[in-house]
Amino acid sequence: MSGGHLSKDFFELIKSIGECKSKQEEDKILAAEVATLRQRFTEQLSPKKMKEAVVRMMYAEMLGHNADFGHIHAVNMSQQTNLIAKRVGYLASTVCLHSGFSLPYLPHISPISPLKSTSHVEVCATLVAIPKLVNLETLPALMDPVCALLDHPSEVVRKKAVMALHRFCQLQPSSAADLSEKLRRVLCDKDPAVMGASLYILHEGAEADPKAHKDLVPSYVSILKQITEHRLPSSFDYHRTPAPWIQIKLLKLMATLGTADQRASEGMYEVLLDVLRRADTGINIGYAIIYEAVRTITAIFPNIQLLETAASHISRFVSSDNHNLKYLGIKALAGVVQVNQKYALEHQLVVVDCLEDPDETLKRKTLDLLYRMTNAGNVVFVVDKLISHLRETSDDAFRASLTERITQLAERYAPDNSWFIRTMNGVRLRARRRARAAGRGPQLDAADCRGVRRGRRGGHGAPPLRRNDLLLDARPADPPRHPRLRHLLGARGVRLPHWRRSGARAGDV
Repeated sequence: MSGGHLSKDFFELIKSIGECKSKQEEDKILAAEVATLRQRFTEQLSPKKMKEAVVRMMYAEMLGHNADFGHIHAVNMSQQTNLIAKRVGYLASTVCLHSGFSLPYLPHISPISPLKSTSHVEVCATLVAIPKLVNLETLPALMDPVCALLDHPSEVVRKKAVMALHRFCQLQPSSAADLSEKLRRVLCDKDPAVMGASLYILHEGAEADPKAHKDLVPSYVSILKQITEHRLPSSFDYHRTPAPWIQIKLLKLMATLGTADQRASEGMYEVLLDVLRRADTGINIGYAIIYEAVRTITAIFPNIQLLETAASHISRFVSSDNHNLKYLGIKALAGVVQVNQKYALEHQLVVVDCLEDPDETLKRKTLDLLYRMTNAGNVVFVVDKLISHLRETSDDAFRASLTERITQLAERYAPDNSWFIRTMNGVRLRARRRARAAGRGPQLDAADCRGVRRGRRGGHGAPPLRRNDLLLDARPADPPRHPRLRHLLGARGVRLPHWRRSGARAGDV
């Protein structure tokens, strides 16, 4: 409704809500409005006043206040012949109702007749409401009328019909197989908006059954190439970037279909290079496309040239002053590490610089990446970084995670046995100092115990670790006392001396 159709009373309501200084003030105004509406709906209202009352009811519902006494009036309005009233009725029904709505009169809402209307505005209003109100009982009756609209002359109707079918497939996944041929035809629709809407259903189908969609890879590659070459109308551009949301959805589809499939992936290599080159525009939407392209490159069958190009783009992300770009770069680099670690090792120093960032989320994501980048050559450096952050953090969950990773890395890549023992002893001593400071006594606290238990790689025959399991005596020559850690060190080839201190039991060693 435009401003000219609003009464002065409604205008003042909206203005007063916008000027509220607190939630309590807003609730007070809306509570009075709901009480007024309850009284007004009992009166005989003209069509114009009924339309405004339904809009005011919808406004109150959107702001969190219950106005269910007006739902039946929205339902009745959706069945009127006046086009504006019908649109308001369907809009209010979409906002206020849901598929499990129990109103007795709801079965009398018949969206089938409006779907056959010659007015595309009426058809669109109905198609907007269908995805919100449809359920398993009404779905079979709506399937054929909605499918018939895929051939409607109006591209807006065809697009909304595809969106309604998407909801049908979510409610009843088995119906996707029956719609397969229709959706493949929609993929070739002359209007890019209709084609773009179909990608969401096809993506869900590809995730459920990749083999059945492998033959569409050439079509996706062809569409993506046309988009990057600016063959789509300029109305689909966003900041001079051609159809970025369609590009991103196509990249996700290609990642799904190219995983562990060399033949399918080889057809994607050229267009992915082109996407990376053309998306490098220095604006946020270009960065979003580059990030999604990098994720696709790391998901499909690996290609050296693509990985090197992706790594060069990622390095610019990580070295950026923008925290959001740094975070994207760290996440993308973590994907590259899973394919080939050498591309990430080239940017190790840049990654380490991110640890000094004050952003806690970025710092934790960087520590996760460093863990994945660790090998025998850099384990000492990485573990030192992890231990330094273990010393600084006060988050129990994060400390348990760090302890677990330090334990795993020390066992997996330790350069020698003495470094391994010093590292594990250092973790233990820091835990003891923290426990003393908290007044818990000289033992591992719960978070460190959880991390050590998850991170260890002991044998199956030894008993489980307890709080004092990692205690190494102050004398360097003293061996650990617990059979679990003795077994762990023995597996690393450490010769453990047998000793007995005064008062110690034979079982202590």
